[in-house]
Amino acid sequence: MAPSAMTRWTKSLSEAQPVPYWLEDPGKPHPESALTGTETCDLLVVGGGYSGLWTALIAKERDPQREVVLVEGREAGWAASGRNGGFCAASLTHGLANGLARWPDEIHKLEELGARNLDEIEKAVARHDLDCEFERTGEIDVATETYQASELRDWYDEMERRGLAGGTEFLDAEAVREQVGSPTFLAGLYDRRGVAMLHPAKLAWGLKRACLRLGVRVYEHTPALSLRPYGAGMAVHTPYGQVRARRVALGTNIFPNLVRRVRSYTIPVYDYALMTEPLTDEQLASVGWRNRQGLGDSANQFHYFRLSADNRILWGGYDAIYPYGGRVRAEYDDRPETYAKLAGHFFTCFPQLEGIRFTHAWGGAIDTCSRFSAFFGTAHHGKVAYAAGYTGLGVGATRFGAEVMLDLLAGERTERTELEMVRKKPLPFPPEPFAWTGVALTKWSLARADAHDGRRNLWLRTMDRLGLGFDS
Repeated sequence: MAPSAMTRWTKSLSEAQPVPYWLEDPGKPHPESALTGTETCDLLVVGGGYSGLWTALIAKERDPQREVVLVEGREAGWAASGRNGGFCAASLTHGLANGLARWPDEIHKLEELGARNLDEIEKAVARHDLDCEFERTGEIDVATETYQASELRDWYDEMERRGLAGGTEFLDAEAVREQVGSPTFLAGLYDRRGVAMLHPAKLAWGLKRACLRLGVRVYEHTPALSLRPYGAGMAVHTPYGQVRARRVALGTNIFPNLVRRVRSYTIPVYDYALMTEPLTDEQLASVGWRNRQGLGDSANQFHYFRLSADNRILWGGYDAIYPYGGRVRAEYDDRPETYAKLAGHFFTCFPQLEGIRFTHAWGGAIDTCSRFSAFFGTAHHGKVAYAAGYTGLGVGATRFGAEVMLDLLAGERTERTELEMVRKKPLPFPPEPFAWTGVALTKWSLARADAHDGRRNLWLRTMDRLGLGFDS
């Protein structure tokens, strides 16, 4: 990138606040009080993001008399659930291609369950009046290189052969630019029903309000410090008290799991995003985007982008930063060098918007596992269940994970618990320095593939054969 271009584009960041746009909403609810003393309940949910909130809500919907307590270390939705792009996808497997590669015999069932799960989210939005700006717009995967356009065409043909192309349409360069006007778009796959756009923080806050209305006892600023057996159930200690529960569901995702053996299955990967000021009518017309779909490009180091309710553009992705040792720290949430890259990429995609300003720039940790999609399990003789590893596609899939955890805690055999995806774990990550070295080599290889028409080197081909991965 030429220095003059860098200076021109970084000027767009001069007023960007290093905080998540979504979490600055004036509708943010006041936190609930911290737990002091001892609580008892039938089900304790640890974690106030989507995973925990859906678990608590569905538990009460299944049995309104069940005593449910939820504890959250900070405030509901403050971490990944309030920082993501707001893409609520039907896919439970981090996309069809990943699911087909890993569970070919189950892929039709997984697609059916994912579509049903997204429908249930839409119904819950209406039933509980979750004011989260839910729009069933779909998503377009766009090609920005000639080889990517060929790959999208071939992938669409394979989807059709396998009977998995329902609701998806291949768009050539003219057709995709009619949907969204970028000179970089060469083709696209338009999934018309499988993705909704929403306000991620408002979804978390709405779920919290719904839980409270149904009688869930919610405690915020109450980190769970330890988990141990207590009589016929479990006890979780917090700074000022403890909760004794017959069953425990852990929805802590990237934060250290209270079941220590689970920790090696995830690593934190930091993702970053920018948000523009609202587009004027003229600016929006220059881009088109009449159907307000979510978009993502087809590179290994990919971008995701969408319109907010007030017609800002969120632009995120590309860099995926793994800190040595897998530490989760607040200082990693801000990374100006990535913001500068993203700004340059934004104006390359939408040169007609040059001069627009970014108002917010932020980052956050994603709980990444080696198979890209969630894994599940139990501990302490079935009294504790966990779900983690959503790898950036948890806005929708966490609801499915909540149902899996509740099924497991009930000891029930269901169509969910019988899935190979649910019964088997991904490969764990190795200890340091091997984890950091492996991630660094994979990132280098992915960038090299993007620069060489998608050709994967020996390292990536070996990772593919082993079923391991790392995504931007």
